[in-house]
Amino acid sequence: MPPPVFRFAPSPNGYLHLGHAYSALLNFDAARRSGGRLLLRIEDIDLTRCRAEFEAAVYEDLGWLGIAWEPPVRRQSEHLADYREALDRLSAQGMVYPSFESRAEIAKGVAEREAKAPWPRDPDGAPLYPGSARLLAPGQRARLLAQGAPSALRLDMAAASARTGALGWVEHGAGPDGEAGVVAARPEAWGDVILARKETPTSYHLSVVLDDALQGVTEVVRGEDLFWSTSVHRLLQQLLGLPAPVYRHHRLVRDRAGRKLSKSTMATGLRELRSQGATPADVRRLVGLP
Repeated sequence: MPPPVFRFAPSPNGYLHLGHAYSALLNFDAARRSGGRLLLRIEDIDLTRCRAEFEAAVYEDLGWLGIAWEPPVRRQSEHLADYREALDRLSAQGMVYPSFESRAEIAKGVAEREAKAPWPRDPDGAPLYPGSARLLAPGQRARLLAQGAPSALRLDMAAASARTGALGWVEHGAGPDGEAGVVAARPEAWGDVILARKETPTSYHLSVVLDDALQGVTEVVRGEDLFWSTSVHRLLQQLLGLPAPVYRHHRLVRDRAGRKLSKSTMATGLRELRSQGATPADVRRLVGLP
């Protein structure tokens, strides 16, 4: 049997904090215990928020923690053609369609529907896309695309779910409610998710699935906030004929108010802790690792 392959895949849109350190150390420790390989991937498809100094800090912080990875580092921004090819394959299957509404227009449409009856929301609490663009006539779609109208490519969830049938994954960690073992996927809970935008030629869902397959990742160790996203990932893996890794979702590192650590809330970064005199052993202790 080949050795297991793990990966740590941060986005360089801010400095790493204790939550990132916990996930990176779990992957590193698991790879070392199993005689496996640890890969590093830089998920930098959001060109408006990702910056070179944050990427440089990733390497610095991981090195300070004593985490070693196998080169080369995969940078998503250098592999946009891979994602475009996957989108073309899904399009050829009739699984994607363009939507043209702005975020404000979608929010207005959802609010109008919610005024009459409860509107479904995805596992993260966001309202599902109403699916209006799916009803556009082919000629109208073609005209809008020819005019260069801003658009997003969405997965036709009903068609995709009908194509794949029931799916599941092997969970070696636990979900928010303790789900473990063989977990039944519920991709329909996410509605017609976006796979690409005009200004961003891929999405997290599509790129992470393709990257894991192309890098030969066999063990995905990540936070439980991504647990139900695995449903969409299993659907895309099935549609694209990609292997399914084993998943291990772990607890989140939270602040004193019980909120998960986030770059958007200015969680204390590893570089700040280091400047205050913290050691890698201190970081391990703070995140609950030996």
